[in-house]
Amino acid sequence: MARTKEFDPDAALQSALELFWRRGYEATSMADLVEHLGIARASIYGTFGSKHGLYVRALERYGELCDPGLMEELSQPGPALPAVRSVVTRFAEESACDDLRRGCFITNTAVELAPHDRVAARRVEASWDWLETALTSALTRAGAQGELPEGRDPRALARLLLVLMQGMRVVGKAGQDPARVRDAAAQALSLLD
Repeated sequence: MARTKEFDPDAALQSALELFWRRGYEATSMADLVEHLGIARASIYGTFGSKHGLYVRALERYGELCDPGLMEELSQPGPALPAVRSVVTRFAEESACDDLRRGCFITNTAVELAPHDRVAARRVEASWDWLETALTSALTRAGAQGELPEGRDPRALARLLLVLMQGMRVVGKAGQDPARVRDAAAQALSLLD
């Protein structure tokens, strides 16, 4: 007869996400996880397989929870360009005002793990593909509605904004000057005029 779990796996996953997000993968040991989650090492392994498995699940959870209204905002009827501007401006403000200096968990993973971890790299790429697709769709609508200047490539603009938004997360996490992020966003958005 299988034993029932003595902890809530969903709550443990959320708690692990918060720890990994704050400290990163390499700086978080299994001992740290055991202490932070308040569950036995064997329970972590039994439920998540490994520290890496737990990290990947936390990354997936972050993707599910992170800005769930973004797609809805970018696909609402009417003018599309104001929604694109709003999303980029929100990323800039969140990056400029990140007092905890946590940055974005996806961006942090891109910097720390993606260069040498295929699973992490695929998760990062999936997140970026999703955001690029949402921006491309909105910018394509904006072009069709006459909101963009002639000859602007919606996909190339979406890629520019994606790279800018991820860069803002890095600069916001490491930097001390919020104007750096805000000015960069403003200049990028001027390309949409």
